[in-house]
Amino acid sequence: MKKKYYTFDELDQDIKRAKLQSEIDREELKLSLHQTKESVTPGKIATAIIGGMATSAVLIKLLTPVASFAIGRLLQKYKEN
Repeated sequence: MKKKYYTFDELDQDIKRAKLQSEIDREELKLSLHQTKESVTPGKIATAIIGGMATSAVLIKLLTPVASFAIGRLLQKYKEN
């Protein structure tokens, strides 16, 4: 629903408020862009990739024996039947 204005002062206040909100939004966007630029550097990307690979390697080392055990048990049950 559209707002009805009864005085020019009300209209002026809303226009000023909209302009200020627009400036705030623009500054927040600039800040967000700056923070993104800082967080996306080649060094940080490389660190994240290497960290992810290291985590994956550790998980594989931990889960391989468990998977082998589970597969062995399934094969034993399959051979019994």
